[in-house]
Amino acid sequence: MWRSGLPGGLRAVFGGSPLSSGGSPRVLEGKVALVTAGTDGCVPRIGLGVAEALGVAGAQVLLSSRHAHNVQRAVEQLRGRGLQVSGVTCHVGRAEDRERMVQAALDTFGAIDILVSNAAVNPHLGPALEADERIWEKVFQVNVTAAAMLVRLVVPHMERRGGGAIVVMSSIAGYQPMALWEDEATRERALAALGAERLGSPQDVAQAVLFLVSPQAAFVAGQTLLVAGGARPRL
Repeated sequence: MWRSGLPGGLRAVFGGSPLSSGGSPRVLEGKVALVTAGTDGCVPRIGLGVAEALGVAGAQVLLSSRHAHNVQRAVEQLRGRGLQVSGVTCHVGRAEDRERMVQAALDTFGAIDILVSNAAVNPHLGPALEADERIWEKVFQVNVTAAAMLVRLVVPHMERRGGGAIVVMSSIAGYQPMALWEDEATRERALAALGAERLGSPQDVAQAVLFLVSPQAAFVAGQTLLVAGGARPRL
């Protein structure tokens, strides 16, 4: 993840104090966070868990999703917990949607301090060599280009605030291919191959993101944090 606003442009960060559902210090009080794919319509609901954790930590959160009903449901759910949350529909692969989302955060909360780029697609299940050009273009447009362009959009607003934090989410599949499972036996074999004892939860990832964007992260830059329960990654 990165922080912006210091000499030299972007500065990565890593840190934070964990939050529990029971509550703990509001380390993000006064901060505004933008979370893409932040609803429970996004399997495995990581974005919603992140939005909740940031809200519990005191941040004002603007979440987004491609589908209006998912956005509405997520906003209502988090507001029901007393969190300061708003939402907007956004297909991050479209430049006009990205710009509208950033403007919505500014119009609603007046600033952007945190970006969690969580939106991604996986339109092909199977060997990479069987994926056609259309699939590759979609993957790069949404998973790579859109994330980079979002960073480009938010950094000037962060710099005006004196700094900010950016987390770009990815998948352990970038290190090691993962088997898909349809039954418990296949699931257990897949976990064994990864070297993990269990599947992670949205809350596991959310706490790591909170750590990355918190004030305690001020001296960590350009780091990759693998939240995978001891899985053995390799490139």
